[in-house]
Amino acid sequence: MHDQRGAQADPSGPVFVVGEALVDVAVGLDGVTRRMPGGSPMNVAFGTARLGVPTTLLTAFGDDEDGGLLADHLASAGVELAAGSVAEGASTSTALARLAADGSATYEFDLHWDIPSGARVPDGAIAMHTGSIAAAIEPGATHVLDLFERADAGVLRTFDPNVRPAITPDRDSTLERVERFARRAHILKLSTEDAAWLLPGASQDEVAEWGLALGARLVALTRGADGCVVTTSRHRVEHEGVRAEVVDTIGAGDAFMSALIAGAARWRLVEALISGDVSEEQTSALATLAQRAAVMTVARAGAQPPTWERVIRD
Repeated sequence: MHDQRGAQADPSGPVFVVGEALVDVAVGLDGVTRRMPGGSPMNVAFGTARLGVPTTLLTAFGDDEDGGLLADHLASAGVELAAGSVAEGASTSTALARLAADGSATYEFDLHWDIPSGARVPDGAIAMHTGSIAAAIEPGATHVLDLFERADAGVLRTFDPNVRPAITPDRDSTLERVERFARRAHILKLSTEDAAWLLPGASQDEVAEWGLALGARLVALTRGADGCVVTTSRHRVEHEGVRAEVVDTIGAGDAFMSALIAGAARWRLVEALISGDVSEEQTSALATLAQRAAVMTVARAGAQPPTWERVIRD
């Protein structure tokens, strides 16, 4: 796979990600427990950095052993931690992930979430991403929404609800909050599981129409092994699934999201995505890039997304 013709494959500025960073305590079918860095926004930040885009993460974890694991993991990809992300004397949130025979995971959470007061989008940021627990759990969710809504008009805003019914069982209130974020987002990404829970009975096209009506310029629906559908007001691009050996699905959707952001940054599509003026060719290239990143991630244990050099290789 090659870069978009005529586009310079360099990011024009940093990506700012806001959201939870936690430790996944994964229990395999063999009963062996592994502790791995996790949290959807953290995975997205790690993924965009791995894809060669300068990335700053505003998060919240402690200075305990698990926090050290997260800090080392983020540093390995070159992610910069925003001020206030590490709280002295605090414990780091965890998610108990139980893996099934098909590689899927179910979660039980022990977490707390907030962001420092006075947080702002860094100067020069070209994109801001958030979602998941950070957009659902108080007191942090309200602060994140305020930050998302106050981002400058030239900042590409991306959102992935990554719903967790176990911790947000009230569907109506969750949908209302998701729609508030989606109204400010230029890129809205959902999985089929997200869509089925938020919009029961809605078809793929109806999900896309819902997102576009809220104001998103591009709606990406991931379908696991069945590929993805990416829709704008002018184009609908559908990619069938790519056969892959699945170790586990942890972080696959986050790898997809990070590749959408990295593609926008490296192919200089930020302005076009904000204005809703991406071509069908550009939409298809973004979908291909994102799907390749996800496929490469499921082939490895944990959320270990590929580098830019690997994901664009033929």
